[in-house]
Parts: sequence; structure tokens; C-alpha cells
Amino acid sequence: MVQNTSMGALALGTHQVWPPVVLAPMAGITNRAFRRLCREHGAGLYVNEMVTARGLVEGDKTSRAMVSFDVDESPRSLQLYGTDAASIAGAVALVVRENLADHIDLNFGCPVPKVTRKGGGAALPWKRALFARIVGGAVVAADGAVPVTIKMRIGIDDEHPTHLEAGRIAAAEGVAWVALHARTAAQHYAGNADWSAITELKAHLAGTGVPVLGNGDIWEPADALRMVAETGCDGVVVGRGCLGRPWLFGNLAAAFDGRPDPGNPGLLQVAATLRRHAELMTDDLGEFKACQEIRKHIAWYLKGFAVGSELRQALGLVGSLAELNLLLSALGSDQAFPTASLGVPRGRAGSPRKVALPDGWLNDAGDAVVDDEDAGLAALSGG
Repeated sequence: MVQNTSMGALALGTHQVWPPVVLAPMAGITNRAFRRLCREHGAGLYVNEMVTARGLVEGDKTSRAMVSFDVDESPRSLQLYGTDAASIAGAVALVVRENLADHIDLNFGCPVPKVTRKGGGAALPWKRALFARIVGGAVVAADGAVPVTIKMRIGIDDEHPTHLEAGRIAAAEGVAWVALHARTAAQHYAGNADWSAITELKAHLAGTGVPVLGNGDIWEPADALRMVAETGCDGVVVGRGCLGRPWLFGNLAAAFDGRPDPGNPGLLQVAATLRRHAELMTDDLGEFKACQEIRKHIAWYLKGFAVGSELRQALGLVGSLAELNLLLSALGSDQAFPTASLGVPRGRAGSPRKVALPDGWLNDAGDAVVDDEDAGLAALSGG
């Protein structure tokens, strides 16, 4: 496997990101413990789960607690969500003033109804002037101290694409890069990502100097290299592909460096990684909460392995680290990583659906005033 020598490290302020691989912010997933676990396997940029800008500005304790980084985590990367330019700018200014992070990403990709029906996430770029005010205001508030990037989707649906215009606006407003999840909000996480939209956006921003990152259907290292080769993108963003597979970042680093693929671990090493994940969460959340949180990861870790239904069920109800260790010891002999699980989608999928939007949202792409209320983001993906 040969490194794509035409690629360079991603510039992010004073930081250089190599390999050009970014962990997508996923609410309820990419907390400090998971990011540390991923960093232990390979280099790249690891983005914190998204935080509401309004909550941060208003001093909400939960929002502030989510802005949490290891002392050796660099660069510290934070995603903000909001629908009001003043709230976003205020949150960015607070981050800079209190040195809370080294990089800010803005969420314009979330397709979940709780978000889009308020005009947020993937719905917001349809309102060009509002989008420009939010992005431009964030860049101004950062004042060159912290680079600002955006993550977005192709658009609301096939009839209402926004990625080209939004990319042009973001580049003009001074973002450090634009990341595109090559699905519409209507697709949610269903079907296949349309990588041709990444190619289109890359060509559209040619001459601006603004890198384009691609996201969508990167399940294996070969997918990342193929996306770069097919689209010309400057880097990749990995979301659901790393669920239950934090070692994927080590495999991706090897692929971009041109080193041999280290392969995937067997069952017993997967169990050890799962245990490590639970221990790291315990350090941050306490044992009770950590065991509640690890339950949703267990099915991803054990996907495709021959593990009995009773043991799977017991692991899904685990209540302590001691119980987790006891159950993992019952896995028996080692098994090779199941080849049937390679290249297979992980996490949420669902089916295409009509996007929930504010009344009259699609009547025109003009300005809008939207409700900046916290839309219950704790259980949502970053898009």
C-alpha cells in the first residue's frame, strides 16, 4: 500500500494534522474516554461531541462539563451547534478567552428532526444570509486565535442541495476547511453516500485554498484511500466506521503512511479494548454511569463474533466493572476477526424520510429568525 504522496498534512492554525483523518463528532460517543482510546491507536484529529453554543454562553453546567480534554490531547477540537449568530459568536469568544479548545467546528450536518425542525443542523445552510452571519461571526470572534471549520451535508434533499453555495460562503468567510458528509438530510444515514458531491465541491472551491474533507461510507482503510483518489479531497472524516473499532485509526494511519496494514484484532484483544474503554469512562463518569454508557458500545465491539445470545444479553445489562470482567472472561477461546463484518455499515441507518422543517422554510432561501432553544442534542449524531 503506497501513500498518496500528492497529499500533505492538513493545516489547522498552528497545527499540522497527519494523517489527514478526522474523527467525526458524535454526540454521546466521542467523549474524552473514546477519543483517548482512539488516540492510543493512531494519529489524526479527534473531535469532541457537539456542545450547544447557547448552553455554553449561558453557563449551563452540562454544556461546560462536555468541554473536557486530556492534558496531552492536542489539538483540542470542539464542535459547536447553534442557530443564532450571536450565540455562536459568544461561544467562540468564550472558548478563545478561556483557552478551552484549539479548534472549533460548526455543525451544519445533523439530520435529526429535533434539530432540523428548528432550522438547525443540515437545514440551516438553506438560509444563505443566516448561514453567512453564523460562519462569519464565528471566524471574527475567533480573531485568528482558533481556526474555525464547518461540517455539512449535500443539502436538505435532492431538490434542495446547499453544499456548493454553502461551501463558497464558508470559504469567503475564512474557514480553515469544509467537511462534507455526502448524503442529504432526507437520506439520514440510509443508502450510499454520493462521493461525486465531494468531487463537485472540491472543484467548486478550487482556487480558494480551502481544503475539502470527505465523509460517508468509510468502513475500511481502503475506502479512505479510494475516496481521496476518486474525489481529490484533502482528507477524510470517519464516523460510524469506528464504532466498536477504535483501532481503525491505526489502520488508517498505516494506509496513509504506506505502511503494511496491521489488520484487525481477534476476539480476546477486542475484549481487552472494550474493557479499556469501560475503564477510561469510569475515570471520567464513575463506575455506574460508565457501565450504563458502555452497553451501547458492546454490540459494535462484538459484531460478527460467535458469542452466545445469553452472554450478549448479560453484557448488555452489565452494571459494574467486576461483572464486565467476569462476563468477558466467559468469551472462551480466541476467534479471528470476522471477515463478514469488514466493510459493513455500523451504527444507525434507517430509511430515507421527509425532513422536519420550520413552517415555510423552503419557500425561499432568504433570511430567517429561528429558535435557538437547545434541541435535546445529548443523544444525537454530529451528522
